[in-house]
Amino acid sequence: MDLSKLPKVKARSAKRLGRGLGSGKGKTAGRGYKGQKARGKVPMAAVGGGLALYKKLPYRRGWSRHGGNPARSPKAVLIKLTNLSELKTNTVVNLNTLIENKIVNSKEAEKKGVKILAEGELKTPLTFELPVSKKAKVLIEKAGGKVVSK
Repeated sequence: MDLSKLPKVKARSAKRLGRGLGSGKGKTAGRGYKGQKARGKVPMAAVGGGLALYKKLPYRRGWSRHGGNPARSPKAVLIKLTNLSELKTNTVVNLNTLIENKIVNSKEAEKKGVKILAEGELKTPLTFELPVSKKAKVLIEKAGGKVVSK
């Protein structure tokens, strides 16, 4: 690539304010007559004595460009081992299985994810392809099942 063959990039020059009456933007330089906004620096959120709009809105400011506020980020749907006792022996437990058996809402599960907790007992051996707590893993292996991490 040749540097001389690059297209010309022209930046528009800044509007020249306050340069005489003949310029079209002289005298008050587009600021009108008198008042706070004609004189100095004014916050962008200034509403002339009222409360700024962004301060009236619910407190949900910030974090959006950085993946969301950790305090408000969606937590996984938690499922107890007792809820899985209805499944048949040697079933592979994944997101689709849980949705088919109506243990979990499909929209919620796909959006937030699912995690298995060790509450209750598991009597049938099952194969899990989902995140599982440490205690749940022990109970699953005790019942003859296994946890396959992906």
